[in-house]
Amino acid sequence: MIRRTATALRGGFFVGGRRLQAVAVGLVAAGLLGLAGAVAAQAPSGGVTLRWAAQGDVQSLDPHAQNESLSNQINAQVYESLIQRGKQLELVPALATAWTAEGPRRWRVTLRPGVRFHDGRPFTAEDVKFSVERAAAGSSDLRVYALALGAVKVIDPLTVVFELPRVNPVFLEHLSVLPIMSRGWAEAHRATRPPDLKAREEGHATRHANGTGPYMLVRREADAQTVFRRNPAWWGSFEGNVDRVIFRPIANDATRTAALASGEVDFLLDLAPQDAERLRRDPAIRLMEGPENRILFIGLDQARGQLLHGSLKDRNPFQDRRVRQALYQAIDIELIRTKLMRKLAWPTGALMPSPVGHGQDATLEQRLPYDLAAAQRLMAEAGYAEGFGFTLDCPNNRYLNDEQICLALASMWARLKVKVQVQAMPRTLFFPKLQRGDTSAYLLGWGGAITDAQITLTPLYHSPGADSAGAWNFGGVRNAALDRHVEAAAQEADPVRRMASIRAAVREFQAQVHALPLHRQAIVWAMRRNVQVVQRPDNWLEWQWVRVEGR
Repeated sequence: MIRRTATALRGGFFVGGRRLQAVAVGLVAAGLLGLAGAVAAQAPSGGVTLRWAAQGDVQSLDPHAQNESLSNQINAQVYESLIQRGKQLELVPALATAWTAEGPRRWRVTLRPGVRFHDGRPFTAEDVKFSVERAAAGSSDLRVYALALGAVKVIDPLTVVFELPRVNPVFLEHLSVLPIMSRGWAEAHRATRPPDLKAREEGHATRHANGTGPYMLVRREADAQTVFRRNPAWWGSFEGNVDRVIFRPIANDATRTAALASGEVDFLLDLAPQDAERLRRDPAIRLMEGPENRILFIGLDQARGQLLHGSLKDRNPFQDRRVRQALYQAIDIELIRTKLMRKLAWPTGALMPSPVGHGQDATLEQRLPYDLAAAQRLMAEAGYAEGFGFTLDCPNNRYLNDEQICLALASMWARLKVKVQVQAMPRTLFFPKLQRGDTSAYLLGWGGAITDAQITLTPLYHSPGADSAGAWNFGGVRNAALDRHVEAAAQEADPVRRMASIRAAVREFQAQVHALPLHRQAIVWAMRRNVQVVQRPDNWLEWQWVRVEGR
């Protein structure tokens, strides 16, 4: 982990000794030495290989052990759910071919016949029942979704009935995020329970995989490369021509960009914003950009009487709404947008991933204004005119410019006499740290394929509970009024009343400044000219749709 402090200096904000206005990343040719020869241009069979990279690695190959976007999208090439997402994020049949609501709390689902797992075992209703129960385990990061699906009753080998504990207006959305595993394979390898990542547990499924999906695991080398090959027995049809996939995590922005520019890789999932303009001028490179269904925000510990990682040992400043609002209004979000993110971000006052998601309206998007004088007054009113100190946990290989955002915020908050230690770390350390509750403040992103507000309200807004509500509420926010609105929205079948509950929940969250919203980041994909892909708003690369033409 890296600890850094950013300080406000006259003439601009400085991050790591560099003025934000002058941040530039060049190609690091030496960094390519470790990449050269690591990946082949073609598969041994002569088929087409896709070589791609992102700044971080998969946290686990166990599809129920984590709920992090990069891991989810890579694992989803191996493990499928009953319902999946199409090119426009629409719900489409996958391992299920039909579903019918037989009542407000009962769904009948028909399964696809003739499907086999990669090891040859047939896919049946028993695998669905097993997977839902496995994902509902306490160690699962998908527990909140699995519990919402209720009990699974096996009717016959190709039919299941879901008996819900309560009305669930987003049942199909929940069904789409739960990967199906083989019961027989899991039992044979003693992998019937997801390992607890926050306790650093591992199991057989951590490094091995056996799904029904279009690609099969060949080799896993953590933090180096993971190799997959096409599943010749897949039930679906390939639109692309990729036979083999080699994924490499490359943490350094310049090295990652250089790997693409030199042809060492074919595709980058997360091009650094500062490199976008230069690559646009490269005739061998093509960029695809668009808004991502993801919000970045700062979470604050509001549960403890004193901060775990703070300078004050007798109280917790974040429990005072005025302090939270002061930090919010001291954020020069336009500077972050223009200078750091190079306009590849959309500031918002909402804590919803999508600006057009269910429950959103224009009033919920409005930010509190940047007003340093007002922020200083709020700090003085709260009794912190001389500031205080705390540690801000931040990933350094997960979001666009994640560490740089944290350093910029630290510099801005220094003007409130608040001293921030930025503790940056890889995602494999960052997420388990948050899940252990070992944080006082943190940068987090939230998003994905689902635009319905409930997928944000229950994990992020609700108080932490035994049923895994509030599972990603790492600030420990507890607000009874907020919980009532969230729970009402989760169970309300009437769309008008449900919309009212959603908006009431968002407004209560905003009024109490329970978190500090920043922006929605852009998707910036970069690829060689011979690569054709489909870009979705959830920043999800589906390999079955990729075409790589002659090199």
